[in-house]
Amino acid sequence: MVNADREKQRAGRAWLMLGMATLGFALNFWAWALLSPLGPRLKDYLALSTFQQALVVAVPVVVGALGRIPVGALTDRFGGRVMFPLVSATTIVPVLFLGLGGQNTIGTLLVGGFFLGIGGTAFAVGVPFVSAWFPPRQRGLAIGIFGAGMGGTAISALTTVDLTDSLGTSAPFLLTATILALYAAVAAVVLRDAPGRTAPTTSLAQRLKATLRLPTTWDAAAVYTLTFGGYVAFSVYLPAYLRTAYQLSAADAANRMAGFVLLAVVMRPIGGWLSDRFGPVRILAGSLGVVAVGALLQSFTFPLMPLGTTAFLTMAAALGAGSGATFALVALLAPPDKVGAVTGFVGAAGGLGGFVPPLIMGAVYGQFGSYALGLSALAVVAAAALMFTATTVRRAATTRVQPT
Repeated sequence: MVNADREKQRAGRAWLMLGMATLGFALNFWAWALLSPLGPRLKDYLALSTFQQALVVAVPVVVGALGRIPVGALTDRFGGRVMFPLVSATTIVPVLFLGLGGQNTIGTLLVGGFFLGIGGTAFAVGVPFVSAWFPPRQRGLAIGIFGAGMGGTAISALTTVDLTDSLGTSAPFLLTATILALYAAVAAVVLRDAPGRTAPTTSLAQRLKATLRLPTTWDAAAVYTLTFGGYVAFSVYLPAYLRTAYQLSAADAANRMAGFVLLAVVMRPIGGWLSDRFGPVRILAGSLGVVAVGALLQSFTFPLMPLGTTAFLTMAAALGAGSGATFALVALLAPPDKVGAVTGFVGAAGGLGGFVPPLIMGAVYGQFGSYALGLSALAVVAAAALMFTATTVRRAATTRVQPT
């Protein structure tokens, strides 16, 4: 009876920790994405070139992706109880800098955007923190729910411009900084690392080197480059594609992109839950197969209704489910003391993977006046990733799976 009560109490605490981690992830991603909605406005205000505008938006994303590598390793060492409040509090500094004068020159925007990238590293804190609280049979669902916090970028997209128009250029930054400060204070009091967590004693460099030797790191990074990288690529480039290929208005294209993002976010925890039931390899393989078929169909540029819309929405669902399945695989196969470090590398691969497809799509369209070749290339890459998952990743999962 005592053991049953203790297990029930731990389960309740685990869900509380998951809720706090997901909230922290969403709020930090909100801060991380503050500059993107303001890109066109900043371009006009500062007379930026198209390249400079892209650079201002890209810097926080790149820093947030690469920064996950050391932050994940530091989370293995110090735990999420320390790192979540620390990352949140540190992100407040560039948010305030940008809100109180950092938008006046291209130089200050790049400096502020560089440090704003710290907010994007919160993902590498949450995965090992949440993973340690849940047994293997529930980790896919738990990490998938946590991953839905990437919807914090939607908060920024929906509120930043309106707040700027209504209350001035500082308003979205001051609001975000205030909410981050409140979260950091509450998290410092409420968050607890899972009982039994053991901190590694080796140096950061040694842990990162050991992480790179793990096959799980490279297996998961390869598939996450396509699943999450595809999500990022479409969320960035889909409005431009829809306007060019289907002559949609800017507002209509943006709304359809929002639908794509929302479906992918919703499917991420579902992909984790399905991974708990059927195994992450099966869900990954199925997701990649759907992406391959959807990209191939869309390469023919069928009418947007219903075939084009169906192709994009099924790809959104598959990319979201595949992203959730990838970290169900990480939680299952990575050594407990290296989940953060593995997450950092895999998360960095996914974030950086989102920048290559838009560049390719733009170059292909500029050369041939059609997106068909770019979408065909996506279909081929997805099919290759499916084969990799069905062979190499499946063998790894079979031989390295940890007992439950």
